[in-house]
Amino acid sequence: MSQQDQKTAFPPQHQSHQPGTETEMKPRPESNARKYVASGKLKGKVAVITGGDSGIGKAVAIAFAKEGANIVISYLNEHEDANNTKGEIEKEGRECLLFAGDIGDPSFCKHLIGSAAASFGKIDILVNNAAEQHPQKSIADITPEQLDRTFRTNIFAMFYTVKEALPHMSAGSRIINTTSVTAYRGSPQLLDYSSTKGAIVAFTRSLSMQLAEKGIYVNAVAPGPVWTPLIPSTFPEDKVESFGTSVPLGRAGQPDEIAPSYVFLASDDSSYMSGQVLHPNGGEVING
Repeated sequence: MSQQDQKTAFPPQHQSHQPGTETEMKPRPESNARKYVASGKLKGKVAVITGGDSGIGKAVAIAFAKEGANIVISYLNEHEDANNTKGEIEKEGRECLLFAGDIGDPSFCKHLIGSAAASFGKIDILVNNAAEQHPQKSIADITPEQLDRTFRTNIFAMFYTVKEALPHMSAGSRIINTTSVTAYRGSPQLLDYSSTKGAIVAFTRSLSMQLAEKGIYVNAVAPGPVWTPLIPSTFPEDKVESFGTSVPLGRAGQPDEIAPSYVFLASDDSSYMSGQVLHPNGGEVING
């Protein structure tokens, strides 16, 4: 093991349930520690964020609220995290609606998007962020059930939400998909997860071309290692302890370091970008 691999970053910890909760993490992820300075980039907008209760989704929701957007959040069952996030958004003077359910279920996606549109009359921004991962040493260990589950949550759900959201979107609307650095460099222990993330890149590029004539922008963000509940709920304690130390910057990112990429793609600052992927990944050079 190299000296770099022996670095420690976080106290050893593990959560026995996915997708995990921020309330159990030590230290908790930073969603608003950097005091994001807003300038009204999203004033009057309505944003739907899947997996917005914690981690990157939470930081994005708070940043969007600071920029003036009302927020709709979907999450699986992490009610305490979701209510904490709602409280942070309401502190910014914005509205926040919470919907608990399985994003891999098309009927839930229909309910989520329909309720958001009925409440606010439109959808300006859709952030497809929810995901899950289950490490396995060999492809032989990936069961059909795990494969189906991972694909339903990570990529099928994006088809479901976009199909439901498009009738409520107009020219200038934004769709932002969360992919991953693993889509570009692979991950031997996250074979099915990284496969879904590669599919998200292709989905983003293809959908951007399909929707260009409608004036709807489609882009993605490919984070590197970020300190979110998915990490202690996925990996054993020793892996958590050194999480993120192998990237050039030598540490994992915090969610509020990733959120500005989403603000950029959600705002008019990115008015000449579609079909692209941003790479906040700690300095790892990725061609794609």
